Amino acid sequence: MKYYRELRHLNQSELAIQADSSNGMIGNIESGKAYPSFKNIIAIANALNVHPADLFLRDASKSKKEIREILKEKISLEINQLLDNNLA
Repeated sequence: MKYYRELRHLNQSELAIQADSSNGMIGNIESGKAYPSFKNIIAIANALNVHPADLFLRDASKSKKEIREILKEKISLEINQLLDNNLA
C-alpha cells in the first residue's frame, strides 16, 4: 500500500481522505498494526487506482525488476518439477 501511495505522491492523510478512512488507520495498516476490512481494502485500492490484489502482491522492499526475476525463477523451477514428475 505504501509503495502505491508514494508512487502517487500522496501522504497518509491524503490517502485517508480519498479512501474515506482515518490517517491513523492508514498508518496502522502500513505498519502492520491493523488489518483493513474488505470494505477498506476496496476503498484504498480505488483511491490508489490499483486492483485490490495489488495491495497484497507488491513487496515495497523490492523493485518491479527484482520481483519479475524472483517470479520467473520460481515459475521456472515449478515447471521443471512438473515436467520431471510427469514425464520421467
